[in-house]
Amino acid sequence: MEVIGKVKLIGEVQTFGSNGFRKRELVVTTDEQYPQMIMVEFVQDKCDLLNNYAVGQDVKVSINLRGREWINPQGEAKYFNSIQGWRIENLSQSAPNQGNLPPVDQFQPASNVSSEEPDDLPF
Repeated sequence: MEVIGKVKLIGEVQTFGSNGFRKRELVVTTDEQYPQMIMVEFVQDKCDLLNNYAVGQDVKVSINLRGREWINPQGEAKYFNSIQGWRIENLSQSAPNQGNLPPVDQFQPASNVSSEEPDDLPF
């Protein structure tokens, strides 16, 4: 699955426990009639994927939905969901590079155009 939107927040790397479990949170705002702020967790070595991204960038995040069960001290089952990211792509890089085209005013107007030339276009 994928989440597409604009980066709203990139959290700092958090480390938990004696084994050094790492987690980093990313919030993406979707572009739809009712925008959603989707929090995606990146864990362990995937935390470093966020190093080259900044707030405001348009991204596509590949995600997995995770769910787990927890039994509380009273014996009741509780269920938790999380969204884990495993890849992120900058969408502005996949757009055609328009920076290579010179501005329109750098082109010289055609001077050899004649109104006497036949109009042989088929439409």
